[in-house]
Amino acid sequence: MILADKIIKLRKQSSWSQEELADKMNVSRQSVSKWENASSIPDLNKILLMAEIFGVSTDYLLKDDIEDVQGVQKDYEPDVWKVTLEEANDYVETKLEMNRLNARGALICIYSIIPLMFFLGLASQGILGITENMALIIGMTSLLLMIVIGVSIFIRSSQLKTDIIKIEEETFELSYGVDSIFKEKAKAFRNVYSQKISIGVGLIIMSFMPLMISAMLGQNGLVILSMLCLMLIVVGIGVYILVPASIENSAYNCLLSQGEYAPNKKKETRRIEQFATFYWPLVTAIYIGWSLFTMNWGVTWIVWPVAGILFAALVGLIGFLESNKEMNHE
Repeated sequence: MILADKIIKLRKQSSWSQEELADKMNVSRQSVSKWENASSIPDLNKILLMAEIFGVSTDYLLKDDIEDVQGVQKDYEPDVWKVTLEEANDYVETKLEMNRLNARGALICIYSIIPLMFFLGLASQGILGITENMALIIGMTSLLLMIVIGVSIFIRSSQLKTDIIKIEEETFELSYGVDSIFKEKAKAFRNVYSQKISIGVGLIIMSFMPLMISAMLGQNGLVILSMLCLMLIVVGIGVYILVPASIENSAYNCLLSQGEYAPNKKKETRRIEQFATFYWPLVTAIYIGWSLFTMNWGVTWIVWPVAGILFAALVGLIGFLESNKEMNHE
């Protein structure tokens, strides 16, 4: 029995018209008619969706020598939520949109300090007649304005979280065939992910070099501030590369229940995310406050590498304490 005959058989068994099947498949009635007349063949995504709708295997649909319906539903526990191809694609699209918003917000917040540095540098050399007070007023105003814009972008991103929280927090299984599709996508993205992570981390590490060298050579305040601005620009580029790559990778890991979203690591991942939400804004506030209080930008940059090492240490400590707590309860 060919695919066209199987579609007709399954549609009639479900008591659906061509229009009803077309609605469920998000295609036109003419498309269904062409499939049933064998004048066209549905693509792979439509085959997978059709198998999900009719509750049969793709083997049954695609192999002419298989005459009996082979259901796939019985292979899964009935109370486990099955994520369809459409739902999985929607999740990735939403995650990528959050990715873009978070990257922009992070970039704006990182760059918010640059105008202050720029005007303080002009004031230190008496350029354009700008005084230190004028530089502080202009710089702080632009800093606060950019932070407000950055925060508003983060809020827009967090509003999208409600569309994906079900997949990230509940137990689910990918529907028949969907798992293999996303394994291929994740495999294809793996090399791109490694390259982006290497470039992003490399830029962030190297960004400190000009400022550190300038401070060691005892350069004047204008040079130090210029190198600080350069450092922030390079850090921003590194973050803009890192954030999208990391989020896209985590989306594939979540759907495939691997990496940080493996069943035994989901709780730990959520704990780290909650801690990071509190930790990094605090570090930023400490850095800006200390820098403005001392005006010693050639020293205060040390906050960032120390904060990065401390974050890794604290995450490890939290995991160790949680593991001990679980062992004591057993």
